Amino acid sequence: MTATHTTTVPQVTTDAPAPAPTGRASTPTSGTASGHPASNGRHPVEMLKRRWPTALAVALVILTTADDGSGELADTVGAFGDALPLLPLLYVIVHQVGNPRVTWPVLGAGVAAMVALGAQDVVSQPVALVAIALAVLVWGAVRGTPHGRATFGVQAAGAVVFGALALIGLAVDPDLGRYLVAAGWFFHGVWDFVHLRLDKVVARSFAEWCGVVDILVAVHLLFLL
Repeated sequence: MTATHTTTVPQVTTDAPAPAPTGRASTPTSGTASGHPASNGRHPVEMLKRRWPTALAVALVILTTADDGSGELADTVGAFGDALPLLPLLYVIVHQVGNPRVTWPVLGAGVAAMVALGAQDVVSQPVALVAIALAVLVWGAVRGTPHGRATFGVQAAGAVVFGALALIGLAVDPDLGRYLVAAGWFFHGVWDFVHLRLDKVVARSFAEWCGVVDILVAVHLLFLL
């Protein structure tokens, strides 16, 4: 008989040894492709783009109050008291239009109206602005309002309160009037930031810009004169 020989073939493993470390750092999983941390929008240029209403407001207040230190208290109080009723009037008009996109054009028309009123001596600026605000409120009460009666009532109350502060502040002695007018500007700044927070009635950029302007004007009237 012929003997059968069995040949055992050794098994070849396929597990390759792990490569030796090359000394290179692992690719970052966050931040920029170069490995630097992301800026999260904190770069000065990016911050300026996002906060341009604040930057514009600060520049405007600096330009308009730069030489007030050499002027009379009555003139300064009178100038800011004349302009105060314009602030709630803008809200009332934009509210009745029902479209925040018209906020900045309405501001431009309001400034033009103030310039025109200042060029005549028939009626004072604040009285005319308060009268226009009341006329718009009457129109809203008769024709209806796009934001509902509750919001309309809030805007009406704001127009009455801020208009009254302006008129009374202009009627009393400037030493007392400065505090009434400053209170009107300050609380309208709070008014702006509440609307900015709620994102209601006016454009957000306008609410931010107007809020910063109002607070800075109030500080100027109280402490810098």
